[in-house]
This record gives sequence, C-alpha cells and structure tokens, in this order.
Amino acid sequence: MAEGKLSVKLEIKDQKLKSQLETALQKVGGFNIQGLTSKERSELLIFELGDNVEKEILLIQDMLTSGEVGEVFFASSHSDQAVLRQAIRIGAREFFSTPVEDQEIKLALEGFKGRKEKEAHRETFKDGKIINIMGSKGGVGTTTIAVNLAVSLVEKKSVQSVALIDMNLLFGDIPLFLEIEPKYNWSEITKNISRLDDTFLKNILSVDSSGVCVLPSPSYLSNQNMATPAIMERLLIVMRRMFDFIIIDSGQSLGDISLKILEMSDTVLLISALSLPCLSNTNKLLKTFSDFGVPKKENIKIIINRYLKKSEISVKDAEISLEKKIFWTIPNDYQTTVTAINRGKALAQFAPREEITKNFQQLASELCPESEKQEKKGWGIFGKR
Repeated sequence: MAEGKLSVKLEIKDQKLKSQLETALQKVGGFNIQGLTSKERSELLIFELGDNVEKEILLIQDMLTSGEVGEVFFASSHSDQAVLRQAIRIGAREFFSTPVEDQEIKLALEGFKGRKEKEAHRETFKDGKIINIMGSKGGVGTTTIAVNLAVSLVEKKSVQSVALIDMNLLFGDIPLFLEIEPKYNWSEITKNISRLDDTFLKNILSVDSSGVCVLPSPSYLSNQNMATPAIMERLLIVMRRMFDFIIIDSGQSLGDISLKILEMSDTVLLISALSLPCLSNTNKLLKTFSDFGVPKKENIKIIINRYLKKSEISVKDAEISLEKKIFWTIPNDYQTTVTAINRGKALAQFAPREEITKNFQQLASELCPESEKQEKKGWGIFGKR
C-alpha cells in the first residue's frame, strides 16, 4: 500500500461506473487503488453486485469476517428492499443504486476517510449522543416528545447544548411547537454540502428561547433538496462534535435515510400506546429492525405515550405482547399538552409544575445520568453562557 494512503479495491464490471469511481477517488485524494490480483488487505472494497446477489453477498461477508477487507460499499441496479436488507445485514456502509451521481460517491468516500481518520486520531472527548424518536403509527406524539425531551435536556446543568432535527419529510411541525420562524431548514445542507462545517451549521440553525437549536424540515420537497444517507451521515458527524445531544424527530418514515439514522443512533425511543393497533405496529417495527440488523436491540427503548393507569390493556400485557420491557410511560394530559402546543411553548415553559412536565424532566435524567456526564472541552459555539 502506498505510504499514508488508504487502500481500495474496485470489483466493478460496468466500465462507466468504474471510471466514475476512479475519478472520484482521485478527486477526493488519499486513496491507493489496488490491482484485482493484489493479496494485500483492502481498507475499502467497492463491489458491483451481479445476478447472483445472495452468493456474492455471502462471499463479501466472509471477506469482512476474515478481515480481508475493512469496509464494503455495494453498487447495484437492483434497488429493491430485499437486496438492501441483505447488504445492511452483513455490514455494508453504503449502497449505490446505479446510475449514481458523482456527489453521492464523493460524500461516501469523504465519510469513509473521516471514519478512518477518527480511528487513527482518537478524540479525547466523548461524542454527543443521538436520540432518535420514532412512532409506531401516525399521531402517537413523536414531535411532542421530541420537543419536550430536548427542552428538558437543555435545562439540565450538566448539558451544555442540544439540537433538535425534524426529519418528518412532509409537513414537519417543530417550528409551530416552539413558535419560531426559521429562515433555513436542512435543505440548505443538501444544496451546500461542500460547505458543511461547524460555522456553516451555526449560521443556519434556529435557536429557541430555551436554548435548543432547531434544524427544521423543508416546507416542501423537490429533487433539489432531498437528503441522502451520505449527507445525513456527514451532518450527524458534524453535529456530534457540536452538541451534547441530538434529538431527531423521525416520525414514522422507514427508508434509506431512516436506516442511516438508526445505524448512527445511540438510543432509539420507539413511541407506542396501549392500544391494539399501536402495539401491533410496534411488534412489526421490532421485527423489521431485527431483519435489518439496525439498531442494536439494546439501543431500542419503548415508550408508552398518553398512559392511563386504568387502561384496558396494561403495561404488563404490552410487555408480554412485545416480549420487551417498557422503558417509560408518559401520562395522558391532553388539555395541558394541546394548550402548550397552541401557544407555541414547551411544557417546561408553559406548565412547569404539572405532572407531565416533571415526567419529561425525569425522562431526561434517565437518559443523561449526572454521574455519567463528562464536561467537554473546547465547546462554545452553542454552549450555555
């Protein structure tokens, strides 16, 4: 391997794609393309799947297990979920659906380089934690929970900074919940990905009166402002350097971007309710997560929202149905919650003494124990003053 360069091997049959990858590797820099007959370990293998997908994926899995290759990117004209699921299950970091755009390849290679640099130069501080909030079905309250958890976390003395990202791809409501009028949303990142760093992000985030930094979703979607898994990975890597906690309101979406977020999340809060439809969907999602191999089982925590003690279905019933412990219950206080939403305020600002507000504060403490929190050095962009 060339000194100081990362070794990469291209197993690509499509000559146009191969030329595209070679050009991207040259432009990004820092790579040494190995010959197909090379016996040296490859830090990265980019492999184009053919007709015998199952056999090829098993072959690559053996290479990853033996350490013959470090990471693998797949390219394929097969974009169905079954192929994607198989690729993710064996640990593929990227999946290019051909034809692929140059920018997507560039971002994936830069992400790979970033990971290798981080391995080589271990940072002395702990990265911020990503808490991903997903709903078992529509209307279970993911946005309410995301907003109030973010505000409860930022109020803790040990927490210096919290970001809140709205990944509801259609009609995200976080600005309404906090009564802010953001000038920018995450489509600015997709249009200016080459500029993405701490300073750029600081300029496009909106800051709520509580101190939570908000990155809303676009008011409409177009081909020009669509995120990709590679863009999302780069965004979250930057945000981890800047914030103690990144809260993501993922709604109910489950696609390529959601899978990337699930892969990078430290904790996934799966929101459900004590009703048969919600618990049925929760079960389906848990099985889907298991099929995809992300997130890790221990990272998934189930929260029952709008909990009533005299519910026909008990927490114990739910745990038996899901074969998993319920992590937290949030009491049903419809009137207080809706009034706070209508006034554009978090519960901590609108009703600080109510039971539901204290419940969110206790949840924040559970997710961020004071004894485990370490002060980060060198932060000041969004830190408390």
